[in-house]
Amino acid sequence: MSFASAAALGHAASVVPSAQSPLTDWLAYLEALHGQRIALGLQRVQVVAQRLGESVRPRCPVITVAGTNGKGSTCAMLESIYRQGGYRTALYTSPHLVHFEERARVNGEPMAATDLTPSFAAVEAARVAGEPVALSYFEFTTLALVHALLAQQPDVLILEVGMGGRLDAVNVWDADCAVITSIDLDHQEYLGPDREAIGYEKAGILRTGRPAVVSDPAPPHSVVARAREIDADLWLAGRDFRFGSDRQQWHWQGRARRYPGLAHPALRGANQLINASGVLAVVEAMHARLPVSAQAVRQGLALVQWPGRFQIVPGQPVLVLDVAHNPHAVAALAESLDAMGFYPQTQMVFGAMADKDLAPMLQRLDALVDGWHFCDLPTARAAPADALCQLWQGLTARRDARAHCHATPSQALQAAVAAADPAGRIVVCGSFYTVGGVLQHGLPRLGAKHLQG
Repeated sequence: MSFASAAALGHAASVVPSAQSPLTDWLAYLEALHGQRIALGLQRVQVVAQRLGESVRPRCPVITVAGTNGKGSTCAMLESIYRQGGYRTALYTSPHLVHFEERARVNGEPMAATDLTPSFAAVEAARVAGEPVALSYFEFTTLALVHALLAQQPDVLILEVGMGGRLDAVNVWDADCAVITSIDLDHQEYLGPDREAIGYEKAGILRTGRPAVVSDPAPPHSVVARAREIDADLWLAGRDFRFGSDRQQWHWQGRARRYPGLAHPALRGANQLINASGVLAVVEAMHARLPVSAQAVRQGLALVQWPGRFQIVPGQPVLVLDVAHNPHAVAALAESLDAMGFYPQTQMVFGAMADKDLAPMLQRLDALVDGWHFCDLPTARAAPADALCQLWQGLTARRDARAHCHATPSQALQAAVAAADPAGRIVVCGSFYTVGGVLQHGLPRLGAKHLQG
């Protein structure tokens, strides 16, 4: 059955919510509307966007961020700096950790569900006006959330690409400044077999004559070639901007601006200075349209928050939350865990998607882990906990480590707490679903082996 046929059947079987309906009704409706969550291509989104007209045409600068890893952190730092600069910010990201509303933020706060549903109704009305258009869940929600964000009349709109770039729904909006973060192997069934093919897809967000900031220190040739082909204003790490650091501070140099003696960003992790360096290149490239002071830059980096990105929750034991979900991100997580210093014990809560390259992820973490707690996740894409455990057992060379399987991330965390040394640490990683699963009842606080609400 085709995507369009599945969508038509789903539409016929579903009751269309109204602008006053709860957001949960809209999300359930979209889940039933089609049978395909990933459907790359811009034609469908462009048709509905044209029908929506001025309501989805930005009147402010648009910054679009693509990449394999580091997109969310980059978006959060940009949002924080521009907020400190006095601008009204709008940020669209995906996926969310716990609540869907996290995907649309105004001035650093998620929009209320009641402010989102009128935009869902507007997109649905445009979708079925004339010849109905089949939209995927991601396409529909992207249009709806950007529609809602633009209604808030922001001074700057920051968009995180979902997957790839060239054919991603976010690319329906022209970027005034495009950012490409680290590029590595992920979603290869959709984006191509190697970094060159994936880089070409990411470079689809670049626009002629406009800044294109590439924070990856060693970008694929395809990215540079595409920028030159369309005559984008290419900003390359190591050529147009660079940074240096020590344990106390770091410094940044761009084409015409420099920031000495910066405190390390509030976001922790091995790659955050690389991300922050790209962010400061954006700030310089966009300075004529969005001027910010050096003080706003310093405060923005010092105050930025972004849950689930090497997020350390103090307690006994220490809790580390990280959405690392591919080998490149897991390698950065392992490096960051090494940099934390000595812990007598590490318990790992791990759940992941079955379509990821799981073996190198498990191998990279295995030497750091004393006890594994594999968990099922609430999506059909997830690898079952027992399958993860079997894969680990076939890879590990350790005889002292132990592994257990659990039905949910919350249950896995409870078991990890029970097994933990109070002086040790618990790490939760592998997927947004894994971290979101332990955050769904609020930020866990650990002490004396007991979870406190």
